[in-house]
Amino acid sequence: MSRNLLILMSDEHQARAMGCAGHPFVQTPHLDALAARGMRFTEAYTPSPICVPARASFATGRYAHQQRLWDNAMPYTGQPRGWGHQLQERGIAVESIGKLHYRYDDDDAGFDVEHMPMQVVGGHGMVWASMRREGERKIRDGRMLGDYIGPGTSKYTEYDARVTARTVDWLTQRGAQEGTAPWCLYVGLVAPHFPLIAPPEFLDLYPPEMMPEVKLHPSTGYRRHPWAEAQNANMDSEAKFRDPEERLMAMRCYYGLTSWLDQNVGLILQALEDAGLAGDTTVVYTSDHGDNVGARGLWGKSQMYQESTAIPMIMAGPGIARGTCATPVSLIDLSQTLAEHFGGHLADSPGENLYAIARAPDAPERVVFSEYHATGSISAGYMLRRGRWKYHYYVGFPPELFDLHADPEELVDLGQDPTHAAIRAELHAALCAIVDPEAANAQAFADQDALIARLGGPEKAFNMGASGATPPPEA
Repeated sequence: MSRNLLILMSDEHQARAMGCAGHPFVQTPHLDALAARGMRFTEAYTPSPICVPARASFATGRYAHQQRLWDNAMPYTGQPRGWGHQLQERGIAVESIGKLHYRYDDDDAGFDVEHMPMQVVGGHGMVWASMRREGERKIRDGRMLGDYIGPGTSKYTEYDARVTARTVDWLTQRGAQEGTAPWCLYVGLVAPHFPLIAPPEFLDLYPPEMMPEVKLHPSTGYRRHPWAEAQNANMDSEAKFRDPEERLMAMRCYYGLTSWLDQNVGLILQALEDAGLAGDTTVVYTSDHGDNVGARGLWGKSQMYQESTAIPMIMAGPGIARGTCATPVSLIDLSQTLAEHFGGHLADSPGENLYAIARAPDAPERVVFSEYHATGSISAGYMLRRGRWKYHYYVGFPPELFDLHADPEELVDLGQDPTHAAIRAELHAALCAIVDPEAANAQAFADQDALIARLGGPEKAFNMGASGATPPPEA
């Protein structure tokens, strides 16, 4: 096992949008090279398909319902203590560069130093989105994906460039120090998160004729599941495109930003090599959640489908075998792994060590879990993956069931098929072994109601927080 850890986390990177994952046209040569010299976990998932809860769960190794950090107005504060604190207690240098999406810069979040951290707006985040009941939700003006979609630079691409440059400098300086003690560096990049503005040279990699037909688009007669329909109705990005050409540009920009992200990963990994640190450093690449990229007429995350809940996860370094691992895993497992790499352990985490999972034979029946109690959802949504089956349970709505072996694109919902009643019951029991879905749903609403009241009520809450992408810190 290596002495050091380098964790690279992007934002909103769909698991399949990598060459090494078999995507037919996405260009990610640096991530592909990382996967070729390490282990790619092919069935990795987020614990919650939205930024702040996913990152809070990553910080602690606990599910959203365990720590009651439900949505983008409930950021991590440093409590409960997480993997970073475990490293600090053992004298390991642990620092961050870039996006965290926690509460305040001066919270004790488990880092010795936070370089140019991106946190939630005002320490409170998107309070308006905590109002979720049908009839109480209000739609903010503007478009979630941004007023402009197309070639150029944005505050996010500028921020990623600065984060990358700071990381290169950090690694260069660390490599120049003789007798360096073990260290852990977390790097948070924001691409390919919207706004969908891509540097032209990366956008040009994806000409319009390369874009595929969209899966299950409502214009073809597909009818969204009623929970998905209700969630999407709160901020219907698909309906706000000015014309079909802009919608096509949005797809191109997402993939262009994915290649922009890949370039920054490559610059960081080259700096690690140039600093003489690659031989003694384990590198992990992952993302907080995925993106629908137009499938089912959906954009952003916030859904239980593969596009939104599945994430990339690659681990490479000394002693790590090369290949793929088909055991289902999640960011919860990565949290435990980071703690245990340096001899710690997250006692209240259900996560398991990825090193051990990677060394063992594939265990496809292992259960992973995700949940959503945030923007637009009028009730809780839950996802359970076990073996070939993927089960979605929505409080107050019919379930969905997909056979990912026979139907990897989730085209055929078996949630009402009487011949699958037994497996649905079995999976629901497995879900209830993790969470009481109705109780967690009620607790989330109660906690969100209390938050809104504490901050001055619905009218004031409606004007709190960014309407879409969180602004990055100034240079």
